Amino acid sequence: METTEATPEIFELKFPVEKRHLDKQNHVNNVQYVQWVQDVAQAHWETRATPAQQEKLFWIVVKHEISYKQQAFLGEEILLQTYVGKTTHVKSTRHVIIKNAETKKVLVEAKTVWALMDEEKQKPTKISEELKKVFKQ
Repeated sequence: METTEATPEIFELKFPVEKRHLDKQNHVNNVQYVQWVQDVAQAHWETRATPAQQEKLFWIVVKHEISYKQQAFLGEEILLQTYVGKTTHVKSTRHVIIKNAETKKVLVEAKTVWALMDEEKQKPTKISEELKKVFKQ
């Protein structure tokens, strides 16, 4: 019997580039992109997970892979898009695409591996089928 996977939910955030996001060259600092990758992942989790799940579980980054494609500047609107891809026993791979919201040009592509942690035990814990469905449509 063939099973079909549910489509991953694409979660989005949009906001303007502010002065605090810039480096000495007056474009968005590379470190800021890393922060946005983490911020959009956190927002997706907080939006989709139940309060009980959020109380018992949390995620930690195991690995970041980031490709910088274009620069962003003060006043431009940024679009963050994220979805969860491959999930194994305790880890999942999250994809983040950061775009210029107006031109749709890709600024950054990131792939981050996250591990699910048990709040009480402070150890990795199994990603249940129920939890996998949190990020699917």
